[in-house]
Amino acid sequence: MSDRPDVTNNIDLLLGALPPHITDAIQAGDADPADLLEVVMDLGRLPEARYRDEERFLSDREVTQEDIDYVIGRIGTFGEDNRAGIPRTLHRISAMRNRRGTVIGLTCRVGRAVFGTVAIIRDLVETGNSILLLGKPGTGKTTLLRETARVLAEELRKRVVIVDTSNEIAGDGDIPHPGIGRARRMQVPRPAEQHGVMIEAVENHMPEVIVIDEIGTELEAMAARTIAERGVQLVGTAHGNTLDNLMINPTLSDLVGGIQAVTLGDEEARRRGTQKTVLERKAPPTFDVLVEIESWDSVTVYDDVAASVDAILRGEDPPAELRSRDADGVVQVETVRRELIDAPALGRRVSPARGGGERFGGGGGGERFGGGGERGSAGGGPRLRDRGGPTGGTGGVVGPGAPTQRIFPFGVSRNRLETAIERLRVPAVIVRDMKDATLVMTLKNYYRQSAQRLKQAEEHGVPVYVLRNNTITQMERQLAQVFNLRDEAEGDEDRPDGGGAQRTNGSEVIEDAMVELETAIGQLMNGERSAIELTPRSSYIRRLQHQMADRYNLRSESRGDDPNRRVKIYR
Repeated sequence: MSDRPDVTNNIDLLLGALPPHITDAIQAGDADPADLLEVVMDLGRLPEARYRDEERFLSDREVTQEDIDYVIGRIGTFGEDNRAGIPRTLHRISAMRNRRGTVIGLTCRVGRAVFGTVAIIRDLVETGNSILLLGKPGTGKTTLLRETARVLAEELRKRVVIVDTSNEIAGDGDIPHPGIGRARRMQVPRPAEQHGVMIEAVENHMPEVIVIDEIGTELEAMAARTIAERGVQLVGTAHGNTLDNLMINPTLSDLVGGIQAVTLGDEEARRRGTQKTVLERKAPPTFDVLVEIESWDSVTVYDDVAASVDAILRGEDPPAELRSRDADGVVQVETVRRELIDAPALGRRVSPARGGGERFGGGGGGERFGGGGERGSAGGGPRLRDRGGPTGGTGGVVGPGAPTQRIFPFGVSRNRLETAIERLRVPAVIVRDMKDATLVMTLKNYYRQSAQRLKQAEEHGVPVYVLRNNTITQMERQLAQVFNLRDEAEGDEDRPDGGGAQRTNGSEVIEDAMVELETAIGQLMNGERSAIELTPRSSYIRRLQHQMADRYNLRSESRGDDPNRRVKIYR
């Protein structure tokens, strides 16, 4: 195998389907055609080419209906998903229609078979474990899926069947593209029938491997589980970018085992050191391995999905492998503990304290996930609840040169707390037994339920510090108070509370803003809306909102002028 992937794209066949003046502009330009991603043609607008690193107009003449009809006449037939192709190529042409059903826009996307991309996960493919690929559009999920199918069929000599809903893996037409090698391809008459074809593939064609692109519905997730339970290796992609946002997707969470609320007995809750109602994985994951794709040459691998999901539900950072492929084609592997943005949210989404029920996705009765995260604290700072402890409720127990504090984290992420201690370089260590602790850190929902172990600590004079959320920023702020360090965030003039006496009101303003953002993110991720404008806020809060939107792979922008400047988020 060569050091760099070989690419087969048949781009001349796509250019041949475009109007001549658009084709000439692409060929005459100084951009490398190998970097072309897609050509966009919208009625009444200038035709546009999108490359890997730039976008450019191809003509000063607006697209006409004749231009669009020219392309339609040279490609295959559009299906119910408004996608068409060019026979025996991997190119995809997607249509936009008006209310009468007339095509008024085209997205002509270049399809490529890239040989060699599977090298970055080849060892995982050879194990026979089921593999789920996640990533943003354009990161190469389908390309990697296609190459995986070819390697399994040709080099590993396995019986591979591809369920090709939009003919995107093996190309348009009845003869599949050579990019899939010896793998067989089953076409899907209608997108809604994909789950049925998945089951049919197993029942009728005795595959050892099933390859599926874009698992996106509950029926497809159930079909995937059925296939896995029959001992067939699955390799597929799903709608989602990261493991943690897949876990909170109610439609697809079953792919990684699903999540359920479990009520523990008093003794078991004490043994675990948790509240009585906790989140646990519901079942074994459908997929053994999950790969988050950033690009062809960079991925994050969770090689034990069950263990990773369990770790996240415990509020811990799951082990992961960061894999990258250098210019010489050598794959570098680094083992890390990956801090996931939704881990705190998942750890706080169950609260039996109000109404006796459990809720997912925030809402009443639980700590909401809009706590600010590691890049900015949305809370007014953690609070010290000290009932008669040695500190006298002052909020700071030691000054410079003081002895080492032994911290017991009760429901708090040990990994994050270790990071906070390292960043501030304070004399503190984490202990595993509460009786060895000089102070305890916990979360608000744990303290609210007055857990027996916390009561015992206070009765023995050990102060209990309560964090609003399970983030590094909150831990740093609390440590800063404990060790009498200056909290720079309190001097931020952009903060609504100014870091002074209005801290409580400022915290409420921030919490209201983040609850509004949480609701909006939920609506966007569930497909209820495509764009939402939030209430006008201060620059500090807008910054937090942009950061949170970015963490959920949503786009955001600020609109308007102060004091009515506000954030708009959209998919």
